[in-house]
Amino acid sequence: MKKILVVGVGAIGGIVAAKLAANAYVVGLDSNTAHARHISEHGLEIEGATRLRAHFPCVSEAVELVDEPFDAVVFLVKSSATAQVLGTLGRQLAHKPLLVTLQNGMGNVEQLLATGAPVAHGATMNAGRYVAPGRIEHLVRGTTWMGPVQGRLEDMQWFGDLLSGSGLPCEVIADVMDAVWSKFVFNCVMNPVGALVGGQNAARYQVSEVCDLIDALAGECQQVVRALGGNFAFEPMAFVHKVRAGAVPMTRHAGSMALDIARGADTEIDALTGWVVAQAERLGIPVPACRTVTALVKGLEYTARGRAPAARENSE
Repeated sequence: MKKILVVGVGAIGGIVAAKLAANAYVVGLDSNTAHARHISEHGLEIEGATRLRAHFPCVSEAVELVDEPFDAVVFLVKSSATAQVLGTLGRQLAHKPLLVTLQNGMGNVEQLLATGAPVAHGATMNAGRYVAPGRIEHLVRGTTWMGPVQGRLEDMQWFGDLLSGSGLPCEVIADVMDAVWSKFVFNCVMNPVGALVGGQNAARYQVSEVCDLIDALAGECQQVVRALGGNFAFEPMAFVHKVRAGAVPMTRHAGSMALDIARGADTEIDALTGWVVAQAERLGIPVPACRTVTALVKGLEYTARGRAPAARENSE
């Protein structure tokens, strides 16, 4: 049986860990002490699109991990926490396990590559939210894509098969970046707008001015990605267009940034829309919508930290 360490068992990490626990030996690592303790003592309950209770050990600090080799380490913490977490995992990374990142934003892969271990980069269209210690809501089912950045495709196919066999459909492909870019643009647009409208998802679809902002952001982000040599596996805003057309129902989920702001946590704006702004500046591409939205989210972060400073957590 494969041994998997899931770093960050918040929304998506919790769903991944709970699903994998049926077919692998899973250990969770999460900075939310109450969440980690509840999982170890009572299990992790997944509700919504998936309904199950999974039991696996979970710790809040890497020093609590036993000295045993893992076959894979899955990173699902906030992008800003990647470097700090990597610095605590020396023993677990010594034998070069497969490192998998399904994190939002750019910059995570480069940090994992520095370990010298095989690295798989991926993107998932699943969506979820942290509800309370030991409880995660699975909001949206979706496909996951992953592929090698360091190492061979055949050396990581097993992990994709394990995800698929555990109920999380996964495609392992040689060049995953087109899928990553598609999900990246979607997150750069919809996540910050969700935060700016206070987590009210209807505002992203029913207020014409907000729809115009979304379209402007999407155009700027896609222009920057193409200027960087990127392409898209699928139209990044396809889901948004389907919701607008009434082809698929609108969910209650307004994105992880809205949830971060609500609990006083820092967002991933610098690894998403802020990253686009930085690249656009380097390339000489005007991105006024991205620049304004990034500044507004940073203002929201400042206000939220003052309102709920004790609620900050790293889990995604």
